[in-house]
Amino acid sequence: MPRPHGFTYERLADGTVEITHQGRPAGTLRGARAEKFLDQARSGDAQLVMARWTGAYKHGNERTARDHPRNRSGRR
Repeated sequence: MPRPHGFTYERLADGTVEITHQGRPAGTLRGARAEKFLDQARSGDAQLVMARWTGAYKHGNERTARDHPRNRSGRR
């Protein structure tokens, strides 16, 4: 599975954290959730943490599974 990339986050003056992926909004965190996210992002791999918190990570086999003959019925 390739490592997540393209995520950024910004902490706003009111404590809100906005997460973007390749320039597009991916999530907004407020309050205790924002603080927990910031703690994890600072202590670990920030890209992986952002991918997990936004749900924007995949297992890497979606295209392979989609193209498998048993999953192609009804399409095309």
